[in-house]
Amino acid sequence: MITFRSEVGPDIMMFDDVAHRMMELMGKEHADHGVVTVEQLPQAIARLKTAAALDKAQHGAPLNEEDEESAIARPVGLAQRATPLIELLEISLSRRKPVTWGI
Repeated sequence: MITFRSEVGPDIMMFDDVAHRMMELMGKEHADHGVVTVEQLPQAIARLKTAAALDKAQHGAPLNEEDEESAIARPVGLAQRATPLIELLEISLSRRKPVTWGI
């Protein structure tokens, strides 16, 4: 497990493979520890949002209640996994705080 942290938001925990994918999308190297500096936050946010939009376009919009049975069979997409991290990055940017990660 890898946890993304900021002084101004909740911790976001992800399995290593998912966290490494998020790092890659943000333009960061896979590492057990790291930082997205305040200066890097806008680009990291933009890159994650772009990847999330592409994922939504490829896999369709969120399901409604009528599609509940098919939702069980559908895997969690990149957009769903990235959203909490995007929110953490955005609040960190608004308050000028870096986001770090570590085991």
